[in-house]
Amino acid sequence: MKILFASAEAYPLAKVGGLGDVAGSLPKALKALGHDVRIVMPRYGMVQAPREEVVQFPVHLGDANHEAGLRTARIGQVPVYLIEKPDLYDRPKVYEYDDDGKRFGFFCKAILDLLPAADFWPDVIHTNDWHSALVPAFLRSTASQDERFRRIGTVLTIHNLLHQGLFPRQLFDWLGLPGSMWNHEGAEFYGQLNFMKAGIVFADCVNTVSPTYAKEIQTLEFGEGLDGLLRSYAAKLSGILNGIDHDVWNPAKDPFLIQKYSKSTLEKKSADKVALQKEAGLPPDAKAPLIGFVSRVTAQKGFDILVETFPQILQMGIQFVLLGTGEKKYEDPVSVLARTRSDLIVWLKYDEALAHRIYAGSDFFLMPSKFEPCGLGQMISLRYGTIPIVRSTGGLADTVVDMTADPSTGNGFVFRDYARDALLGAVQRAVAFYRARKGWRSIQRRAMSVDLSWKASARQYVALYERARGPLVGA
Repeated sequence: MKILFASAEAYPLAKVGGLGDVAGSLPKALKALGHDVRIVMPRYGMVQAPREEVVQFPVHLGDANHEAGLRTARIGQVPVYLIEKPDLYDRPKVYEYDDDGKRFGFFCKAILDLLPAADFWPDVIHTNDWHSALVPAFLRSTASQDERFRRIGTVLTIHNLLHQGLFPRQLFDWLGLPGSMWNHEGAEFYGQLNFMKAGIVFADCVNTVSPTYAKEIQTLEFGEGLDGLLRSYAAKLSGILNGIDHDVWNPAKDPFLIQKYSKSTLEKKSADKVALQKEAGLPPDAKAPLIGFVSRVTAQKGFDILVETFPQILQMGIQFVLLGTGEKKYEDPVSVLARTRSDLIVWLKYDEALAHRIYAGSDFFLMPSKFEPCGLGQMISLRYGTIPIVRSTGGLADTVVDMTADPSTGNGFVFRDYARDALLGAVQRAVAFYRARKGWRSIQRRAMSVDLSWKASARQYVALYERARGPLVGA
């Protein structure tokens, strides 16, 4: 099949979070299965592109014509279409601008208008999160009279339902979407334009990044106001677990590690722990359990219960390293605590190389998430023989088996209730298991044996594309 993969970010060209990892790795897995897959994303200020002649093409929004440029880059063997519009995208960051609605609304329409310029007519356009979720709506309306567009199927993957792309009615009008879509059964959501809702309504197939999260978002607790809508479209909703790129995340070949190791040479992993302790300025204590944390510093990632539990966790005689940025109300207290402790190191920054060293050098990896659509951290930590301690939600529930409940197949430590005592109990169980040493190497090898590559998931996506392809329903 011909597949156009639309994403606001794709590693290594631009990455803010897990979406970037997925967009940089899933297309490569689809390519390996023999499909003609291409990525499309905006060209931001940090994105380096080949010095080639830019192809100009028109972007039609309502009664206005705009102009954009098209360049082609590559991620591995996968072509990447870069949409150039300097006034919208030539900026130092991917998101967090006042005109993000305009920026990504333009992106959605430009995706369709570049197809004639690129002479690429996909069977399926795979959109991801709210930033590209208006593509199915544009396809159903402004492009519905062209047979070449009518044959294109659409898939929307929800990576995080919390972020929906809510903007005033004026943006809807500027984009030129038909008035018939402005109702509670279309793109309107309590008087605002909702990109994600429009994608759910108009895409041929909708999926989330884990089977458990697909069920959770149909409930009031996790539905973020769209649970009723999702239940009504349950027939086209499914969950496919994310994978990780084994070329990027491989302790046997990782260029960022002091000591490379594999499942058969796990004893070498201790050298990475020593190196991490030295880099962090931690006491060189081989017996102290070292817990790593690489994530955004937000409530979603569990910081409202973690901040209050930190003193009790540190009293267990463990060492803790934290890498990430996020909300100031959580950054400040952990920074203050770190200044008074020699066993807690906090790096409030983004550092890809350091993240690799934390995954390799830690004994445990903590993810006490309030909700977690899929989670890549627990998958990477399993790959590195670093045992995850997680809350049972979303993709965490689909990938981590509790060692206490099932010693024969367990690969981590799991707690269910989103509460301080539950988190503390899971850490206590993990630390006690580590100090007992019995079965430690076995659980590490079991963790490293889990196949978390994209192979199986990519095939599931191909099956989803087969369902989505063909003439649009109602077109």
